[in-house]
Amino acid sequence: MRRRPGEVRDAIVQVLESRQGSASVQTITSEVIELIGDVPASSVRSYLRLNTPELFARMDRAQYTLNGLEAEQAPAARVSTAEPQAFKFGRATLLLDEGIEWLDRQPANAIHAVVTDPPYGLVEYSDIEQSKLRKGQGGIWRIPPSFDGSKRAPLPRFTVLKASDLDALERFFLAWGRSLIRVLVPGANVVVASNPLLSYLVAGALSRAGLERRGELVRLTMTMRGGDRPKAAHVEFNDVSVMPRSMWEPWLLFRKPIEGRVQDNLRKWGTGGFRRISAGRPFGDVVESAPTRAAERKLANHPSLKPQAFLRKVVRGVLPLGRGVVLDPFAGSASTLAAAEAVGYESVGVERDPAYFSLACGALPRLASLRVDGG
Repeated sequence: MRRRPGEVRDAIVQVLESRQGSASVQTITSEVIELIGDVPASSVRSYLRLNTPELFARMDRAQYTLNGLEAEQAPAARVSTAEPQAFKFGRATLLLDEGIEWLDRQPANAIHAVVTDPPYGLVEYSDIEQSKLRKGQGGIWRIPPSFDGSKRAPLPRFTVLKASDLDALERFFLAWGRSLIRVLVPGANVVVASNPLLSYLVAGALSRAGLERRGELVRLTMTMRGGDRPKAAHVEFNDVSVMPRSMWEPWLLFRKPIEGRVQDNLRKWGTGGFRRISAGRPFGDVVESAPTRAAERKLANHPSLKPQAFLRKVVRGVLPLGRGVVLDPFAGSASTLAAAEAVGYESVGVERDPAYFSLACGALPRLASLRVDGG
């Protein structure tokens, strides 16, 4: 098949733009083939070499990125991905590493389910914004006022994300989904926390990555988002809420395509559905959930901490036969790993921020041993 001049080069650029980071020649080749059809790996390698350093940059471990993106990848360089630091507790393994790079190094068909609460807008977990948050300066994080003497947890302001931020978010989840799907076994459930303002972008990107959309899980809880009167005009428009007060939180449900029928997939891989709550009660898509208790926040002071009572229900449900490995590639405080440990599952978590990794090492055993109602 004859190709137009520069078609392979342009496809490589498109792949690396969508990943917003580095990738191996093998990964680049597979994604170029998805875009324009069969291309020999030798051709991709030649284009990379011929156009480095003018267009591409060669990173460590034979990874390539677009020239000029190396500086943007500096935060991830804080983590040694050659020999990631690891913490083990029971059946849980927590790694200090960069999520997508870690996935790209894993064998195929190694993970049976994913439950994760990723960075919704990416911006709020950049080094700059995290520094502001830890100093109490806010930045993109909204620090709600105290109420009845209780200090409320900070929340990211998703409404201030620019068009370029939204575009970066979509590209990030497309790259993540493409790296993830290879590592999943057929039929593996992927449960991703989101929010009503950005869930459409995340869902679209994961669908384009090849995962099957299986609906949404509704976490029924009152949050701090929405309900406010117009800023600086609350007296004039006393009866107006700019946005509805959020009474629920969407968790997107996806699945890697199964092999054959569901029963065939269950027999071979142990995946393809959800574990029933009991013989007479199926797993449902609405889960009532109180806000995270202050007692849990004392154990794991992470801004996105979800309650164990909720997480244990979700984590238990994602392995239909009660066996397999649950992954959280954005581990944060390791609350998902703690939930998996509490219900008796093997789990792996990956966290790129050294401060949160250190927090998680201490929080994991304490959260796992926490006694909760309905957990």
